[in-house]
Amino acid sequence: MSAEPEHPVVHGELAELRRRLDVAYARVEGGLALLSHRAEETAKEVDDLHTRMASLEHTRWPLPSLAVLTALGALVVTVWQALAR
Repeated sequence: MSAEPEHPVVHGELAELRRRLDVAYARVEGGLALLSHRAEETAKEVDDLHTRMASLEHTRWPLPSLAVLTALGALVVTVWQALAR
């Protein structure tokens, strides 16, 4: 039995395989970098939207307060109409 392989490896084919592997690795790295950047941008947008939503919730009028103001307005109009007669 000989120590040499039955099919000798051609150096050109090895170089081509190495080049293809480098290109594929660069594509994967580029894709991961793009996904990472998009994830960071999405996280920033979510934080901004959360801040905006919190400020909107803080400044809105609660429904019971609006009901009380409407009832007071109706009472004022009723009293005014009753005193006008």
